[in-house]
Amino acid sequence: MPSIVLKIDVDTYRGTREGVPNLVRLLKHHHAGATFLFSLGKDHTGWALRRAFRPGFFQKVSRTSVVEHYGVKTLMYGVFLPAPDIGKDCVEEMRAVRRAGFECGIHTWDHVVWQDNVRTRGESWTQQQMQQAYSRFQEIFGTTPKTHGAAGWQMNDHAFSQLASFGMKYASDGRAMLNDNGSLANPAAGPYRLQIDGKVSPCIQMPTTLPTLDELLGREIDGVVINESNIAASILNLTAEPRNHVFTLHAELEGQKLAPIFDQLLTGWQEQGYQCISMADYYTSLEDQTLPEHPLTWAELPGRSGELVALHS
Repeated sequence: MPSIVLKIDVDTYRGTREGVPNLVRLLKHHHAGATFLFSLGKDHTGWALRRAFRPGFFQKVSRTSVVEHYGVKTLMYGVFLPAPDIGKDCVEEMRAVRRAGFECGIHTWDHVVWQDNVRTRGESWTQQQMQQAYSRFQEIFGTTPKTHGAAGWQMNDHAFSQLASFGMKYASDGRAMLNDNGSLANPAAGPYRLQIDGKVSPCIQMPTTLPTLDELLGREIDGVVINESNIAASILNLTAEPRNHVFTLHAELEGQKLAPIFDQLLTGWQEQGYQCISMADYYTSLEDQTLPEHPLTWAELPGRSGELVALHS
């Protein structure tokens, strides 16, 4: 039976408070597994407004209605309102996810700071950011984190080395390259081991192999404008041919306004013969396999502005 690995990025205070419980209920209803990756420091979402000067930013914002999905208050955190400390204020919401039987891991310490800076920062800065998240996770859950999924699919060499130092055996920090219609540029793309400076990381990478909802909404693909009424069908079309996939969703989107679309996807994947599982479940099928090795590369993906960690092969 092929699998859809559900990787849930939790970026904000609101997403943790409201989106996460909604997703837990929805996943339990469908008897689906998933991995929740938490932002564990302060919510500085307002600082992301600086991205307005980046090429492609306004095009993406105009398609996906950032204010509608994230809320005005969230967009003011760190600018006009104090930034709430997610890892302190949302402890119960996070622990409830673990109690419900779902895997929990690290997304980042500060989502905006990491996404906007990590590619150009050095070892000391990177280790400090990651150690803060690691320590906060231990405080909340009483255990060491087993996995990681980078904010904005942004990393650097030092960050990948730190995953190995933490003893993490699997993570999902990058993407597989996609065609304009969302299909895989390389149909064989999947889990691999990363090569950095001639060394192979012990941490298996599970790249996201499907487009995210915000990358598709509002775009014209094959002559059809993708909207909330047809986006589920578009993604299910990409999974019609059975193979393992990793799908990234967001507590701020699928956990709130776009929850009905995720509900459709869960039903559709079940009808297609897939089982929805966590990253930990996926790892058990990979740990004894000989996986391909690939160097760290960067690229832009359709529907998203800026470069991110991307598997070209």
